[in-house]
Amino acid sequence: MVSDGKAILILGCFDTKNEAFAYLRQCILAQGEQVITINTGVLGTTADFPVDFESGEVAREAGHSIAELRDKKDRGYAMDVMGAGAAGIARKLVESGRIKGAIGMGGGGGTYITLSAMQEIPFGIPKLCLSTLATKDLTRQIGHKDITLMPSVVDVAGLNSILKVLVKQAAVAICAMAGAAELSGLSPRGNIAISMFGNTTPCVDRCTELLKKQGYEVLAFHANGVGGKAMEALILEGCFEAVLDITTTELADNLCEGICSAGPARVTAATEKGIPQIVVPGCLDMVNFGHLDTVPVRYKDRKLYSWAPDVTLMRTNVEENEVLGEELMQKLTHAQSPVTVMLPNQGISQIDKAGDIFYDQESDLALFDSIKKYAGENIKVIDCDLHINDPAFAELLVGNLLAMLRQNP
Repeated sequence: MVSDGKAILILGCFDTKNEAFAYLRQCILAQGEQVITINTGVLGTTADFPVDFESGEVAREAGHSIAELRDKKDRGYAMDVMGAGAAGIARKLVESGRIKGAIGMGGGGGTYITLSAMQEIPFGIPKLCLSTLATKDLTRQIGHKDITLMPSVVDVAGLNSILKVLVKQAAVAICAMAGAAELSGLSPRGNIAISMFGNTTPCVDRCTELLKKQGYEVLAFHANGVGGKAMEALILEGCFEAVLDITTTELADNLCEGICSAGPARVTAATEKGIPQIVVPGCLDMVNFGHLDTVPVRYKDRKLYSWAPDVTLMRTNVEENEVLGEELMQKLTHAQSPVTVMLPNQGISQIDKAGDIFYDQESDLALFDSIKKYAGENIKVIDCDLHINDPAFAELLVGNLLAMLRQNP
């Protein structure tokens, strides 16, 4: 392999793991790649190989000094600072086009710092972490990022026959992934983001079919919290030409502390990025919890439905829907690009239709009225006397989106 001028970023605590990182660096260089090294170790550095960004610079990037961290002797505090500092440096390296991949390794502390730094490296640049915690639940630390975890089997504490094999494999893997990355394929042109749930699948499938016939690539995101965060992040990274946000249910989970919250930033990225969007209050009739016995006590007397043994849905009520309608419009009110909100008056989920378990016209009407009340002049609201999963509703969604795209090339 011949280097193309970009480098593999190596992140780690070179004060205590220097032998392992020296070997990792050697293995990457042997693949014909260049390296950039960031020392996130608070206690010192290494003389075994050149360090491009020492720990002092990492701490300063986060607004602190390395002397402060050493004097404070607070491990958790230091990890947060060094993670933030490494993330800042990684972001600058990405912006300057200097890295093609990133790799780190360590135990609990090293893993936390590495994963924090990788949050600033966009989709498509491969990211790998060789970790003692690879088989644990690192959902919160990884978030929506395309990070590959690799178990270290043994602790990253000095080289041994097992660790050497895994470090070399990790080095070869990150180099191969960096060589295979097709970042040129991430142009937003022709890409449409769409949000979905099991309860809106027929609508999303029909929209996808129609858009593909028009030459668009449709990328679906499951509205389970992580999916919503991923969609918002990729919108901000410039991956899409427009957004068809059919399933905004994560807002209900955020309001009622369900398990599928995507946080307060959901339904904000398209507005910030300035691209056309159509928004539907899909599945705002429900909040997601786990097994029935995990539903908070305050909701025990509400209308609950077991969607699966480990998924309990709670029907939103009038008061919650009034709040959700206002909140949704507040998120869209500053949009400079075209925004259309489409309301399926016959039901907003598979189980919200006449005769089904979550059918509640009063609650739906409260949501629709709130949306209309708080919609700004820049927001077009369209009433549709259809159910969200009616094929005709999907055709209206696509027709309106294509019109928006024609008017805003």
